[in-house]
Amino acid sequence: MLSSVLPLVLEALGNPDLSVSSVSTLKKICRECKYDLPPYATNIVAVSQEVLIKQIHKTSQCMWLMQALGFLLSALPVEDILRNLHSLITPYIQQLEKLADETPNPSNKLAIIHILGLLSNLFTTLDITKQEDESGEGTPPVKTTLPQLGPNPVVVVLQQVFALIQTVLSKWLNDSQVVEAVCAIFEKSVKTLLHDFAPMVSQLSEMLGQMYSTIPQASALDLTRQMVHIFASETDHFPPIKALFELVTSVTLSIFQQGPRDHPDIVDSFMQLQAQALKRKPDLFLSENLDVKAVFHCGVLSLKFPEGPTVKSTCLFFTELLPHCGDVPRVGQVVQEDGKLLLQAVLEAIGGQSSRSLMDQFAEVLFSLNKHCFALLTVWLKEVLQPPGFPSSRVSAEQKDTFSQQILRERVNKRRVKEIVKEFTLLCRGLHGTEYAAEY
Repeated sequence: MLSSVLPLVLEALGNPDLSVSSVSTLKKICRECKYDLPPYATNIVAVSQEVLIKQIHKTSQCMWLMQALGFLLSALPVEDILRNLHSLITPYIQQLEKLADETPNPSNKLAIIHILGLLSNLFTTLDITKQEDESGEGTPPVKTTLPQLGPNPVVVVLQQVFALIQTVLSKWLNDSQVVEAVCAIFEKSVKTLLHDFAPMVSQLSEMLGQMYSTIPQASALDLTRQMVHIFASETDHFPPIKALFELVTSVTLSIFQQGPRDHPDIVDSFMQLQAQALKRKPDLFLSENLDVKAVFHCGVLSLKFPEGPTVKSTCLFFTELLPHCGDVPRVGQVVQEDGKLLLQAVLEAIGGQSSRSLMDQFAEVLFSLNKHCFALLTVWLKEVLQPPGFPSSRVSAEQKDTFSQQILRERVNKRRVKEIVKEFTLLCRGLHGTEYAAEY
């Protein structure tokens, strides 16, 4: 069947009018039949290279084509992968070397982003391992691989082009799109390779730290989060990951001191990173070099941002932080001293300061406070809700008291807490019992 279909598909690749259908068909064949394709690999790579060089396809189809080639190469022996990779990407590396020497301008920026995108998409699907069931919630998938000599082919290529990528970065560090494209190469490689990426952890951590210290960008934080997710629990890689985590945290805290409102994307990514660290390696919060109190206060401030995604990420951070009140002393101390400020911010949001679409997230923070800081929450609720008009002038002292009692009773049923919060936020907004609220 393949011997009949493939020639048609490969011929169609050269026809611009059949661009979308031919490339998507080849991608599906390479994904679903990759272990049957080695006899045809040389021909597929040759035809694909030809159409890429002739620039027959639009950018998105070029990216799909690289993904198809990634699937195809995954089924070949390692030495064949390296040989094909060399012939496939050498022209682009040479072009990137020329572009890196040129003075930055809009034209060569697009070319650089295009080449980095091609590499990213190739590395997204080039996976010589077989993935097994996940080893547990929130842990990297377990993969099995055939015994191989030397490092993973993708790592070999990345190590060869690492210095070139650093050169590109040094000239384009002010451009968020180029930085994003660079980070995407490593982020997609890390996601695909998982622990096979290990040989590059140290040098990538160092580069990320330098990048973020010079010009902080959200894409660098997102890549740091991936590194924390996969490598923070490994003894050999903990030191560089710890150093990187402390550095980006320190730099981001200084952004908060200067005024974070202009950087909601950085705040969003920062909160996701902190949540991931608490989930994967709470020991990171034991470090004397980490200002846990400052991170906590940044979280309280971030809850008041108007951007929904940022608020969601911040709520996630607090739901990961609060369970560690008992086993991470510095977290317990900060929550004991300043947890009342967190409760105040949550109740302000429920009282009408935040979108109703975010109430489930705030309910989860309340539930976590109740579950892990019950004695403190009992006192704080009484104190915070005491002033008239807080969190809304529309609720009476009796209604606030009922709300407190309902919340404190629910230490197991999270769904019920969400219902209580939804009902209370409607009261606070003067919407309870209205037709508008019935659709909520």
